[in-house]
Amino acid sequence: MDTIFLVFFCLLLGFGLQFLKSFPKNGYVALNHFVIYISLPALALYYIPKIEISSKLLFPIGVAWLGFALSFIFFYSLGKWLGWSKKLIGCLVLTGGLSNTSFIGFPIIEALYGQEGLQTAIVVDQPGSFVVISTLGIAVASIFSKGDLDSKLIVRKIVFFPPFIAFVLACILNLAKIDFPLFLQSVFQKVGGTVTTIALVSVGLQLKIDQQSRHWSFLALGLFFKLMLMPFFFIILYKVIFNGQGLAVDVSIMESAMAPMITGAILATTYGLKPKLSSMMIGVGIPLSFITLAFWYWILSLL
Repeated sequence: MDTIFLVFFCLLLGFGLQFLKSFPKNGYVALNHFVIYISLPALALYYIPKIEISSKLLFPIGVAWLGFALSFIFFYSLGKWLGWSKKLIGCLVLTGGLSNTSFIGFPIIEALYGQEGLQTAIVVDQPGSFVVISTLGIAVASIFSKGDLDSKLIVRKIVFFPPFIAFVLACILNLAKIDFPLFLQSVFQKVGGTVTTIALVSVGLQLKIDQQSRHWSFLALGLFFKLMLMPFFFIILYKVIFNGQGLAVDVSIMESAMAPMITGAILATTYGLKPKLSSMMIGVGIPLSFITLAFWYWILSLL
């Protein structure tokens, strides 16, 4: 419960800083860069060398990759049909296709399923959500912010994206069965632990609830897709089609039902993909997700 309280506290803190004249109006830019260039790489270097590779990873990892693909197909097709701008499509793909599998997911999964469930949640997050945001996420952000396809530029951005560099290094260590010395692991864990607080304060700084905003209909659609359609898709795919059973499957489905990924919103904002809508997807999506998560947990208990 203390982690959940921290989430709302940081959001409110960031929101309150908007009204503090001495605080830089664009302070969120520096916070976003800290998260992307320092905190996220530290998380990868801490967690990934410890993951045990096996066939059991397929269901958890599939949540991020299939979920992002589903989001792209859904919002790109709908956007093309309705004539949306590229920036709007890119924003909804990023914020609707990536789940908050760590900041919100870890404490909720641990509370519902214990330490064993948390181990599955880490697999959903690191080789799943983390790699998707570092590869497909940066590709989508680049394409939809520029409006053109420069494959060399996109590949260069992915290869030199700090979280991706950290991921590749961590994977090499994992395959070699090597981990960092304990003191470095402790450093990575503590630096990576700043993601939640800094990212949420950044989101709060950008959060503006404008009742006259033209984003409300897109917000409703984005959150309906993220909180309702995506977990429904995985229940049909994992439970009905693949007849999946057990803790790993249930945790994977619950992770797919989490609120939009904070880092996805930060990436969208950094690339100028509807920053206000990105912030609203997080600011409204997180509290709303606690209601929808209870619904999906009840549904899974019946299956």
